[in-house]
Amino acid sequence: MIEVKLEPLGKRIWVESGASLQDVLFEYGVEFPCGGEGSCGNCRVKILQGELSVNDVQERFFSSEELAGGWRLACQCRVFEPVTLEIAQWEMQILADEEGFQTAGRSGYAVAVDLGTTTLVAQLLDLATGNVAGTQSALNPQAQYGGDIMSRVEYGTHPDGAVKLREQIRSALLKMILDLLSMGSVKELPLRQIFIVGNTVMHHLFCGRDVTPLSCAPFETVGGAEFTAAANGIGWDLPGNPEVRFLPCIGGFVGSDILAGIIATGLVTETDLTALIDLGTNGEVVIGNRQKILCASTAAGPAFEGAKISMGMRATTGAISKVTLSNRQFVGHVLGGGQARGICGSGLVDAVAGALELGLIDQTGRITSPDGRIVIQNTVTIIQQDIRELQLAKAAIAAGLEILLRRFSATFSDLKKLYIGGAFGNYIGVANAQKIGLFSGVDTSVMQAGNTALRGVKQLLLREPDYHTLLKQIAHIVLATDAGFMDRFVANMTFTECLR
Repeated sequence: MIEVKLEPLGKRIWVESGASLQDVLFEYGVEFPCGGEGSCGNCRVKILQGELSVNDVQERFFSSEELAGGWRLACQCRVFEPVTLEIAQWEMQILADEEGFQTAGRSGYAVAVDLGTTTLVAQLLDLATGNVAGTQSALNPQAQYGGDIMSRVEYGTHPDGAVKLREQIRSALLKMILDLLSMGSVKELPLRQIFIVGNTVMHHLFCGRDVTPLSCAPFETVGGAEFTAAANGIGWDLPGNPEVRFLPCIGGFVGSDILAGIIATGLVTETDLTALIDLGTNGEVVIGNRQKILCASTAAGPAFEGAKISMGMRATTGAISKVTLSNRQFVGHVLGGGQARGICGSGLVDAVAGALELGLIDQTGRITSPDGRIVIQNTVTIIQQDIRELQLAKAAIAAGLEILLRRFSATFSDLKKLYIGGAFGNYIGVANAQKIGLFSGVDTSVMQAGNTALRGVKQLLLREPDYHTLLKQIAHIVLATDAGFMDRFVANMTFTECLR
């Protein structure tokens, strides 16, 4: 066993000779958005003592001076001798929901789980009172194999990868549930049910269903049916052996987290046309009312999560999460205070909106400065590639919204409510999102709805609405097959409307 020291955390861990740092460092805050391909650079660490070998991937990524200074990509390194590494301390914002609900009153407890691509949240519910008895949150450990959905799918198409991802997420959720049950305030009452919601990929990976159909067009959901098992049937040793249920997917990449969101927002009871947009590592759009509901997923890419952005990062310590203008200068809010290390999705939206106002970006998205760079704060900058990534993301969401409205023979003026769900949607500056054209045509009230997936699954556990009937009211639209989608996507790439 070889010792690895982590500074400034003051941690000492022991690994087997030849262990990959990708398998070791994720839980200590080192991110691997590209799944270990060495293309994103988010897993940079610095050697303080010892040595890690350099391969051709790192030689292409770092300058000779940086390599000599001890910089390495953790995803490309294996440990063969004692080493001391400098890694950044972090704290991630994970969106939960503490709202309780009135219930008919049953004795015992249940657990509601929001299984996200990036984060996990589990809540223990008192079935008699409807109150939240405890909350546990964590990063999804699968993220060490890729921060976005398609990286996870690619890894899961290999038999050993699929098994590893399944066991990894089941183990993580079991630990969270056991931690909830160990809380001192929990009475000696039975644990009756565990309900889980998540996107289609998370559903398939947890349930052990083949993700291969999701890896290529037409991206069909073959194994999206509801999954039900006794706890011991999936290797969970829990008191009372409760039922574990992963709710069914709607279609394509639209999973049960959106089903829960529809329930949480009350969209199914609305008489007026209402929309729900879930902004996370995948983008889903829902429009409808109590008569009909249409939904679609959009290939928005990971820009909203800070991935594929030159200095992008998740909403963790050191990330610029909000940008304002003061005397025509950028002012960034850094999570956790201190020196900015990068910028997350909500900060990027603010920065681009501000750059448009200052004339630093033209209507095509081109940065007007000669060096093609915009300084946001200290060493944190955005470059042309970053603008393009955000344009792709916002165009996909905006085009999806327009296509679904057209299916209702409706326009933006017919939309009476718009809810934004998901972690990113909760922190985004709504006014700036409209400035960059994310949903600039919407002139109704835009409401940030928080973690609608978690709130909806709690309603399912406590109030027991008939979601099987609801599923029959929802139609999944494959945007790629819509003749007008590409035209609307291209039209929404520019900032023409935003600059008027």
